[in-house]
Amino acid sequence: MSAAVWPQISHDDLIREEEASLARELEWLLNSLQETLASFRSGLEECIALLAPQEPGSTLVLSSLRSESVKGFVTRVGTRIIKGDIHLRLPTLPSPRNSSHPLHLTSPLLLPQLTTVRNLINQALDVVDVSTWTGDARSAPFISGQLRLLNENIAEARQTLKGEEEAVGGRWWEEPVDEKAFDPPLPATLSFHLSISEAALVLHLRTVSPAPSESDTLSSFSLRTRLGLLPALPSHDETGQTFVYRGQEVRVKEKVRVESQDPSLMAAMAKLSALEHGVRVSRRALGIVMGEEEEED
Repeated sequence: MSAAVWPQISHDDLIREEEASLARELEWLLNSLQETLASFRSGLEECIALLAPQEPGSTLVLSSLRSESVKGFVTRVGTRIIKGDIHLRLPTLPSPRNSSHPLHLTSPLLLPQLTTVRNLINQALDVVDVSTWTGDARSAPFISGQLRLLNENIAEARQTLKGEEEAVGGRWWEEPVDEKAFDPPLPATLSFHLSISEAALVLHLRTVSPAPSESDTLSSFSLRTRLGLLPALPSHDETGQTFVYRGQEVRVKEKVRVESQDPSLMAAMAKLSALEHGVRVSRRALGIVMGEEEEED
């Protein structure tokens, strides 16, 4: 089924009418996108509020589920952990007889992922402001470019809250926390690593020991270990790997992971996902009217 114009007009006139209609549609869409950008601004401001340092903060339980290995809590305010009280019972961590090893946080710990998320959201807000107040709001190529930039910032912020393996599991050996941030100070054989994964706070605890030298592998101690005459260490995914931690080559004896869902981070991640979808819909609509080919995300 096809549409026809009546009374009939010449082909050149038909082309001119189609172009004029498309121009009016583009003008209408650019005007409506200003309202859409205002709604994006509101959503981004809500995300900033969820990440803002507001007292009393979020108190999150960090405890192992089926053992007494880790029991405690931390308090997050904005991008920092300002309070923590954790007790450990790890087979490879020396502690007083019939007692746990205490970790009392006395100095704030920064969460770099949340700092990155906040910066990306602020950059997204700048993009919206430029699109609304500074740039040419009637220029389709300009608004298209701004929407592309806005989508990149929001997508990266959401992905940062989701957490990449690089940030969640590791490079823990490169930037160890200050042992003096705890009272008593963090043992030299214990690594304390906080990160964000799926909008949850994740704590990795590792006990480490000096990596064996070639002569150590031939010692009677090593031989007894290989023959199973000494207690086996807990298995984990970093067994046998060597890391340079605090200037010394070490191996991980025991690795424990605990996590706690953070309601504020979950809400921020959900809002960012919705904003990302909204920006993609706006980009697709503008691209269709401009006659651009749809980009693959």
